[in-house]
Amino acid sequence: MSETDWAARLAARDFVVRDFVDGEYKDCAGDGGTEKRSPRDGSLLYTIGDGDQARIDEAVASAAAAYADGRWLDLPVGTRKAALVKLAELVEANAEEFALNEAMDVGKPITFALHDDVMGRALGTLREAAELMERVTSPSASDRGCFSTLSRRPLGVVAAIVGWNYPLVLAISKMAPALAMGNAIVLKPSEFTSLSASRLAELALEAGVPAGVFNVVHGRGDIVGDALARHPDVRLLSFTGSSATGKRLMVAAGESNMKRLVLECGGKSPFIVFDDHPGSLDEMAEQIVATGFPNQGALCVSSTRILIQESIKPALVAKLVEKAKAIVPSDPLDPQTTFGALINQGHRDKVLGYVASGKEQGARLLCGGERINQESGGYYVTPAIFDGVAPDHRIAREEIFGPLLSLFTFKTEDEAIALANDSEYGLAAYAATTDAARLVRLSRKLEAGVVLLMADLDASGAPHSFGVEPHKQSGFGCEGGEQGLLAYTASSNVFTYG
Repeated sequence: MSETDWAARLAARDFVVRDFVDGEYKDCAGDGGTEKRSPRDGSLLYTIGDGDQARIDEAVASAAAAYADGRWLDLPVGTRKAALVKLAELVEANAEEFALNEAMDVGKPITFALHDDVMGRALGTLREAAELMERVTSPSASDRGCFSTLSRRPLGVVAAIVGWNYPLVLAISKMAPALAMGNAIVLKPSEFTSLSASRLAELALEAGVPAGVFNVVHGRGDIVGDALARHPDVRLLSFTGSSATGKRLMVAAGESNMKRLVLECGGKSPFIVFDDHPGSLDEMAEQIVATGFPNQGALCVSSTRILIQESIKPALVAKLVEKAKAIVPSDPLDPQTTFGALINQGHRDKVLGYVASGKEQGARLLCGGERINQESGGYYVTPAIFDGVAPDHRIAREEIFGPLLSLFTFKTEDEAIALANDSEYGLAAYAATTDAARLVRLSRKLEAGVVLLMADLDASGAPHSFGVEPHKQSGFGCEGGEQGLLAYTASSNVFTYG
């Protein structure tokens, strides 16, 4: 589809955001409202209400009733699996609609939204949950006349609050395991990216998920999110977003019913490049740029701290700057665009504020960090790279969630590991080396939920996921794989004597 075709489809769309409760659309609740403006040109896309307690109570009651009467839980596993498989088919059939939603909500390039977000991550997550749900079985054992089994059952009503960077993907990452294990769910999307969630719930109903099992409520985090975290009938809250918000949700959950939490929060991931890295300097620079700037930098596992061994740093930095300067932020609806707009004016100003902070604290801006395409009305910023960054600089320690890389120098492996682990976050870590013994040491010593060790830049195929468990202030609990499904269950150790 061409840029003209996407623009025509956009012109034909009337973006209206509504809640989806008990199988029906409802106008968003609450006073006030959040205006959503297009990242590409600043035009008004839609307005949503702030949300209120009454709508939260209504949605949770709907989910609780759906769980209690067994309309979903009591269906055969094969029937529930068939509904999730059908939902995947419906999402795929409506892939272009979802892609346009994601591009306009987030500012990401339409080609990436279609092929990476919808056809890749979203469908992959949904189909994985459908496939794994039949494999998650209860272990059993017998000993001297006693038979024991570990029985797993769903928790009941699950609440989910998701961030704005991958709206459809994050919604499915919560909904799919929750429903696969027999729960009912109330989902709150970010108030900045509200287009896809209710449509997904509508398709779930069409796929065979009974009314009330999957509900969507919109509104502000301090109103809707806090109400879900404090609701006594919610048994688990699964959250993806900032560490600061995660901490507030921990307090709210503790002050209510001690509900379980699954938190995937901030990241400040290191990428260690040793002098024996695989590939050429050009290939290594391409890998760093690809890992550091995806989704305009708005990805919690982006490698934003680049640690380069001293002997190769000058040559590699020159290549990095060359690659970064070649990135041109452009209209998200142009199929040739590889780097789109930032989500809104507030986030653009935040990123530019970090650029100013880096300069003020003495780091050297090598490229980028500038507003461009201002005549469009959109929020475009060129990718920035800083050198001479000290470990205590703000750009070295705080999650920016935007296109800014900080460069560091190390001499020894031990120095690199210490520098990589010098962070309050522990979500992801990357390293490139062809030393087999070093790869083993890094796998033991890097403090991160997912560690990607690159001994071959030409390796293809997606790695098998055992799920990701964040470390430190990146959160806790597991998402993805079989362990991610089990997080949405409670276990009972059952002993039978006879």
